[in-house]
Amino acid sequence: MTVCTRYAPSPTGSLHIGNVRSGLFAYLFARHHRGRFILRIDDTDRERSTQESLEEIIASLQWLGIEWDAGPPDRRYFQSSRFDRYREAALRLLREGKAYPCYCTAQELEAKRRQAERERRKPGYDGTCRDKPYEAGLLLPDRNSGRNYTIRFRSPREGQTVVEDLVKGHSVFQNSELDDLIIFRSDGVPTYNFATVVDDADFEITHVVRGDDHLPNTPRQIQIFLALGYTPPAYAHLPMVAGPDGKPLSKRHGATSVFAYRDAGYFPEALLNYLARMGWSHGDQEIFSKQELIEYFGFEACGKSPGIFNPEKLLWLNFHYLKQRPPAQLAREVIPFIEKRGYKIPGDEKWLEKMVVTLRERAKTLVELVDFAHFYLSDDIKVDPKAAAKFLKPDIAEPLKALAEGIAALSDCSESAVQAVFEQVLARFGLKLGQLAQPVRVALTGGTVSPGIYEVIAVLGASRTVERLNRAVASIGA
Repeated sequence: MTVCTRYAPSPTGSLHIGNVRSGLFAYLFARHHRGRFILRIDDTDRERSTQESLEEIIASLQWLGIEWDAGPPDRRYFQSSRFDRYREAALRLLREGKAYPCYCTAQELEAKRRQAERERRKPGYDGTCRDKPYEAGLLLPDRNSGRNYTIRFRSPREGQTVVEDLVKGHSVFQNSELDDLIIFRSDGVPTYNFATVVDDADFEITHVVRGDDHLPNTPRQIQIFLALGYTPPAYAHLPMVAGPDGKPLSKRHGATSVFAYRDAGYFPEALLNYLARMGWSHGDQEIFSKQELIEYFGFEACGKSPGIFNPEKLLWLNFHYLKQRPPAQLAREVIPFIEKRGYKIPGDEKWLEKMVVTLRERAKTLVELVDFAHFYLSDDIKVDPKAAAKFLKPDIAEPLKALAEGIAALSDCSESAVQAVFEQVLARFGLKLGQLAQPVRVALTGGTVSPGIYEVIAVLGASRTVERLNRAVASIGA
């Protein structure tokens, strides 16, 4: 058997990181078994589905490095292109007596629901239309043609439906508790539980991986598989992702979409690594390459409790990947974030590489790296008044002048050459390094915290350094 899994997002909004985790696990499982991974677009909700959301979903998956073997742009993998197939399957169930038309109005169904609540019964369809005579040749509902009724699946009323879940284990559902669900609405649109079964059967899905909020749907879907004559796939229901407060992850917990993290300067490897570790483990290992995730992944190592989303852990992972980035790659990746801030890069690619090397031990995201790089990328440096009062005093003016003159004379503004100038000035004025380095740092960066002062000057270059030092001397004189 060739393993085949799928991920089936709806293009009604951004790709949620809790939702994409099930897609990632389906992808890893398929790749681990050298099988196929399908991307299906569940776009039957025509009013809420948008092209913009579809494009964001596809771009998010591509950014994460989750590639599919079949799916968009092939229209065969869009539910909106498969309505004829759903109608064919529903008509077959009608002909075989496994489904039936329901003429109950919305008002009648609401009255039944309220009656059940008053009697403290579980709300569910009572089967009013279940045994009414079926008219041969009956067409599916179509509001435009005046055929205003639904099609219900004739669910077995006796026995049990058993789900042997790869994560949750053995679950038993009493068929008497499952009412006859609607498989086609009165507007002629198939419901999720019906369309997804037809798709999974047609695309030969062997394993369905999804959140455990779908577990109640599974016995119904298994029954539809069997009614259509298909073998149900295996199921793996993953515990939902929760926020630090233990409640379902939502916008109140901060950024929740893949693009939000991309735009905040996170790396795809970090998010992929973090999502994989949220509910799955391999010993005590925390850092995984994509290939390692594929090699080690299995549902037997998935936890049964909700995965708790920890922003600090994700930030730690991103910091790890930032520090490990080759300078040339990190320089390329930070350019869009620099441009977004409106900065003009005052040097070439090699200059940018030198800049990011001085900051990658401090910044945890690309956005933070640009924040720290302000004094490199702009000459509009505002000196902190407290730092100026403490370090830019009259007695440091002459050493700063001497340092500016020495750096101006350099033909090579390398770290070693800058260090030699510093040592000459320190010896001439009888200063310790900290007594000179901190005033210089304030003059060059505006504050008291920065990378090593020799590194900063080597990146800024001689002319920009001299200009800022002279400006500081002038401010002391004023």
